[in-house]
Amino acid sequence: MKPRTRPLFIVVFLKELRETLRDRRALSLLLVFVLMYPLMVGGILNQQINRATASDKEGIELTVIGAGQAPTLMAQLKQRNVNITEADPLSEEQITSLLRGQKAAAVLRLSPAYASDYHDMRPARLELWHDSATDNGRRVRDIEDVLRAYGNTIAGARLLAHGVSPATLVPIQVQRYDTGTSASRSASVIGTMLGMFFIPAFFFALSPAVDSTAGERERRSMEVLLAQPARTIDLVAGKWFAASAVALVGLVVELCMAHGVLKWLPLEEIGMSWRLTWGDLVLVCLVSVSLPLFAAALEIALAINAKTFKEAQTTASFAMIIPMVPVIVVPMLDLATQLWMYLVPLLAHQTLLRELAKGQAVGPLPFLLTFGSSLLAALACVAFTNWRMKSERYMMGV
Repeated sequence: MKPRTRPLFIVVFLKELRETLRDRRALSLLLVFVLMYPLMVGGILNQQINRATASDKEGIELTVIGAGQAPTLMAQLKQRNVNITEADPLSEEQITSLLRGQKAAAVLRLSPAYASDYHDMRPARLELWHDSATDNGRRVRDIEDVLRAYGNTIAGARLLAHGVSPATLVPIQVQRYDTGTSASRSASVIGTMLGMFFIPAFFFALSPAVDSTAGERERRSMEVLLAQPARTIDLVAGKWFAASAVALVGLVVELCMAHGVLKWLPLEEIGMSWRLTWGDLVLVCLVSVSLPLFAAALEIALAINAKTFKEAQTTASFAMIIPMVPVIVVPMLDLATQLWMYLVPLLAHQTLLRELAKGQAVGPLPFLLTFGSSLLAALACVAFTNWRMKSERYMMGV
């Protein structure tokens, strides 16, 4: 009875995987990208949350010149959590220096004739100084809202004193209703960030893919493999699956970390939420299996022609930019979700995750197209690599 032997591609797969796990540089790179993207996205969103809630927690710092002329206005500002600092008359240079130093969100200067103009029912001038280059835009808008409400109150009181209804100045009344959910807003705002979760799949597969092809060719160990009684497709498949396995593990761990970070962040503070469930994440991970397969196949197909490890790494690194372009450009164009987006690898995964994050029902077709588009591209790259390794020109160059 003949002993059972493993298929040759599994032997190659185990050999390449063993060598990859021994490479501390590759494992260190894997760990860096697993941690980097979730922490980077979490840090950006956390900073936005802190900026949005800073005015509620700490108040808005406002420097007022001539505050004694408008005590009612000062009282209304204080009611809106505005911390008023009274100051003596300042020149334009002094105001600019004060704002650039971010010692105050804005400077409110009342004209010397403010009180007399107010009592004589003439337009009383207020000057609101602010620096648009700082991150105090929301605080300045809150101050403007108070000033606008104060002006409307005065106008209404003066009209009533003359026997005119304030409604005369408001011939129409517009009521706004926002049907967008917090989940849809969050998915739209961080749409570009969602694509960043899948980009590392190409980085995870880069080192094992390049090392098992151009690296072995440079070390002259490719000759030994090609001299073995094994089909070329077994060699290619073993290397392909080994690089894909490393990328798949890294991608799944990264997605789980990103999901945990987004669940932990208080996104409701900025009117957003993350409604993706762990069940949805499992579906995304299953569909994303084809992405590491494509990443590894593409990089092997490019690295197989390189004679040195450095040359292959450079070529593959530049080629990785191509799938990233739609991920960056499409969200910037603010296009509505269309079926063709699920046919573009990497963009398809970004689009699918964005739709799931909105809490919308996604049919089976987007899942199938997302999985199939990357898988077909991967098989095409594997077929090219197999054809290339069979050619006499490649054999003579090894």
